[in-house]
Amino acid sequence: MDRAILWRWAFAAAVVAVLVMALLPAPPKLPTDPSDKVQHILAFATLSLLALASFRRTPLLAIGLGLTAFGGLIELLQLIPALHRDSDWIDWMVDTGAVAVVLLIAALARRR
Repeated sequence: MDRAILWRWAFAAAVVAVLVMALLPAPPKLPTDPSDKVQHILAFATLSLLALASFRRTPLLAIGLGLTAFGGLIELLQLIPALHRDSDWIDWMVDTGAVAVVLLIAALARRR
C-alpha cells in the first residue's frame, strides 16, 4: 500500500478521534491528564504533522486554513446545549497557534 494512503488514513482517524473527544459530554479523564490547553496543543500539533505527511503537495496555507476551520467548527458544535460542553474561543486560538507553529517549522525546514 502506498505510504501516502497510510498517512491519509492516519490523518482521517486522528480527525475523527479529535472530533469525538471534543463532542463527548464528559470525555474520559485520568489523574495525570494535561490541562485542557495542553490537550488542544497536542491534538492540533498532531493533526498538523499528519496533514503535512498526508498532503505533501498541498500548500501550507491551505493546510493551516483547513485545520483552523476544523478547530472553529469544533467550538461551534460545542455550543449545542445537548452536548453539555463549553465552547471557548481561546481554545480555537490555541488550536490555531499550534497549527501555526508546526507549519512555520515546516516552512523553515522546506527552505533548507
